Amino acid sequence: MIGTVTARWQSWFGQSTEHLVLREGPGEIVAEAVVLGGDGDDIFAACYRIECDKRWCVRKVEFRQIGRDHEIELSSDGAGNWRDGSGIPLPALNGAIDIDISITPFTNTLPIRRLNLQSGQSAEILAVYIQLPDPVITTDRQRYTCLQAGIRYRYQSVDSDFTRDIEVDGHGLVLTYPGLFRRKS
Repeated sequence: MIGTVTARWQSWFGQSTEHLVLREGPGEIVAEAVVLGGDGDDIFAACYRIECDKRWCVRKVEFRQIGRDHEIELSSDGAGNWRDGSGIPLPALNGAIDIDISITPFTNTLPIRRLNLQSGQSAEILAVYIQLPDPVITTDRQRYTCLQAGIRYRYQSVDSDFTRDIEVDGHGLVLTYPGLFRRKS
């Protein structure tokens, strides 16, 4: 796909909404989004930008929460070596190709598109994991299994018992992520 796609998600129980614009060109892929969410007193607004090379390997991530001073900027060589916004190496993230931001289903698109698994195939990945609303950056081992190519994938956290079968559209964007997200448009 070369072009622009817009998607909106709502959290499963309606506490948050995300608006994403995904642009795919011949040499790079850029996703930009804003997420409004929360529950009770824990409400937030955040925006992120993810840049990938044409192979869907993450090259740069920018994330910030509106109204908070803390911003996250990470860059990668696409081979699993990461640096912060000042160019300082982050060896604790070494080996991770993908990024997983807890408040969005979009980051599932990255390994789905990058791996291009066929029905019955699976792959284990290491992702940079950004847990929110209070940013904590770690790595997370994950497994993706293609149940039906281009339609349904099983996501598994390797280090816990969390598993979900997610449905995607023809662009690899999540339609349903049971218990977490639903596509609105």
